[in-house]
Amino acid sequence: MAVLTRVRWWRGTILALAAVYFVGPLLAAAKFSFEESDGSYGVDNYLQVVRDVALRDALVTSLEIAALTTVVVLALMVPTIVWVRLRAPRLALTLESVTVLPIVIPPVVMAAGLASLQGKAPAWLANLLFASPLTALTPFYVILAMPFTYRALDAGVRAIDLRTLVEAARGLGASWPAVLGRVVLPNMRSAVLGAAFLTVALVLGEVVISRILLYTTFPVQIVQTGQSSAGVSVALSLASLVLTWLLLVLVSFAGGRRTGR
Repeated sequence: MAVLTRVRWWRGTILALAAVYFVGPLLAAAKFSFEESDGSYGVDNYLQVVRDVALRDALVTSLEIAALTTVVVLALMVPTIVWVRLRAPRLALTLESVTVLPIVIPPVVMAAGLASLQGKAPAWLANLLFASPLTALTPFYVILAMPFTYRALDAGVRAIDLRTLVEAARGLGASWPAVLGRVVLPNMRSAVLGAAFLTVALVLGEVVISRILLYTTFPVQIVQTGQSSAGVSVALSLASLVLTWLLLVLVSFAGGRRTGR
């Protein structure tokens, strides 16, 4: 009994220290974000995203990139993982090694290479790829998101009896698109939502590549705003953190509700 009490005491101490370490800076940042120029407290810093056209446009741009990146990465990874698990299980280790490369290679190295390509690319390639942040950043965000989406989707595939489901659907005459859309995806809904959440969080937090390539996304605009107004920058950073947390809660709720059914 004494040993159990001691273990619980240490567990509570560690949790309390972790809470102070993580929650303390967030509370200090929240207090600072509500301070206005005259020393009073209000929500003026948070309303800047509505009044400031540059912030609003940057947010819309980042959300568009996040949506397109999510669609592309899911369209690439879901059929690939299903095919490997069904037809070529020996390639699973190779696929896992390939998808981990964006973590091994630092983003700043990729950004430097992209900047060099952007400066030396012929006119047709520059107009096709680098004309807008949507076409320029989406392919590279897809690459950066692959390590996280692969592991989330692979865990979802492992959690279901994929071969039985596919063979039953094919035996009933379903085409491969119908198998993926009406059989596989509904049974790994939680994994798909988790992969989508990770992709959105990555896009809304990436700064290095977009700033080196001189595209104004929402994270870049937050950094630039912080040079003139620290309160607004901190407020927008906290708002992004809360938005990401809410997305995680919605993903968890949707996945749990589906599992319950």
